[in-house]
Amino acid sequence: MDFLSFDFIDVIDILLVAILLYQLYRLVQGTVAMNIFIGILAIYFIWKIVEALKMDVLSEILGKFIDVGMIALLIVFQPELRRFLLLIGTPEILERFSIGKRFFKNKKKIFSDDLNAILKACKQMSETKTGALIILTTESDLNFYVKTGEQMDAKVSSKTLESIFYKNSPLHDGAVIISNGKIRAARCVLPITEREDFPEHLGMRHRAATGITEASDALAIIVSEQTGEISFAKGGHLDNGLSTDLLRQKIEKEVG
Repeated sequence: MDFLSFDFIDVIDILLVAILLYQLYRLVQGTVAMNIFIGILAIYFIWKIVEALKMDVLSEILGKFIDVGMIALLIVFQPELRRFLLLIGTPEILERFSIGKRFFKNKKKIFSDDLNAILKACKQMSETKTGALIILTTESDLNFYVKTGEQMDAKVSSKTLESIFYKNSPLHDGAVIISNGKIRAARCVLPITEREDFPEHLGMRHRAATGITEASDALAIIVSEQTGEISFAKGGHLDNGLSTDLLRQKIEKEVG
């Protein structure tokens, strides 16, 4: 029968829908939007069932509700939609397939001297409990976030980083963004994660580090002002209580 026909295009169609739903799920997981996402799916499936049962009045009501609701969704899901578009716009998706690796090999590397300077600064700031938030770019240049801070274009050195985050420095509040061997800007404003399950004992630096790595392919290093603990963030995931040796391994794994 024609309506039971199943070919290669159908397999691709189902696969793409599955990937799309999975990526949407990842974006809203742990946020208030997760409940809204589940609610929308429930209403959509109920609408389809009602439509199949020829319940015209209820089908019409639910159909209008979904039509009007799309406008509201653009407002409610604005942060998630933005992260989704950023995700689609990065080579990371295509790099998972061998064909993508042929075209996207522009991941920025961190030179050994720069990494040594960053680790030395983190160790020193950890010992003195100096709060710090350092962002390392990979594919994305983060130009939008660079423009929110003070432009520097300075060479990466431990003394420069320590002076920026010194508690009496006018630049200490915010993030430093490092790209291609240069400190591009300091005191940058970053997006904050909206995850409901985010640990309450972690401060705004950790929330900003998680937020920027959710919204981009950047890497983030955090030094806690309260405990001196060093943390690392990638893809919205935080690793806390790291030694500088373990931090080096994580960074080299991502950009080496």
